[in-house]
Amino acid sequence: MKKTLIYSGLIILFTLSSCISTKGVPYKKNSDQAYSDTIKNSLDHSIWDKLLKQNVREDGLVAYEGFKADQKILNDYVQYLSEQVPDKSWSYEEQLAYFINVYNANTIKLIVDHYPVESIKKVDATISPFLKNFIFIGEKEFSLADIEKGFLQKMNEPRIHFAINCASISCPKLLREAYTAKNVNELMDRAAKEFINSDKNEISENSAKVSEIFKWYKKDFLLQSESIIDYINQYADTKINPNVELSYIEYNWDLNDVE
Repeated sequence: MKKTLIYSGLIILFTLSSCISTKGVPYKKNSDQAYSDTIKNSLDHSIWDKLLKQNVREDGLVAYEGFKADQKILNDYVQYLSEQVPDKSWSYEEQLAYFINVYNANTIKLIVDHYPVESIKKVDATISPFLKNFIFIGEKEFSLADIEKGFLQKMNEPRIHFAINCASISCPKLLREAYTAKNVNELMDRAAKEFINSDKNEISENSAKVSEIFKWYKKDFLLQSESIIDYINQYADTKINPNVELSYIEYNWDLNDVE
């Protein structure tokens, strides 16, 4: 029954994604000119960087009690993000880093506001946490699904799926460093490599049991590769033979909290 409810919730979420609107907030899509070596940071993510270093372990587990103790600082950073409304003058890199940090910081805030909680799925009994409107950009209110599907996925960069963290055990780990315009390409590469080569996937030359992320977001990965295996092999230490049939590891939505 539990599996059925989770699966049904995901189907609803993905169906609704086609109706998600950016509400007039501009964003840029990936282009051949993206990821300039000379890009400069315009936004200040240093507060978030410090919070991550203080409250996230190297293995990606999160000390939510630590974030709760730093709740005012976290809220101040989330407020800062809400006041930085993207416009056409922002570089692609600046926007990408911004929306990744908006997603991750607000996910932490959502958990902290309801902590202690066993799973992000249990923060509200009336609505999916991913569809709950609680994120402000200027005067407009968004959900986590809006940020992911309305902006990040439309920016044509599959590595965002390794950069954003849904506060769950099976998610790619939350890095201990804030994304910035200057480091976003490097950090997404690191996040992709660490996730693909982690115990979230079971990969060998002749078998591959992988995260359901590769099933849910297949279309995004195929933007850059002929197959999911081709995409994974870009980052995998052990290369999978191309004729291997993929299977998937059931997603664990338990909170990625330190013990």
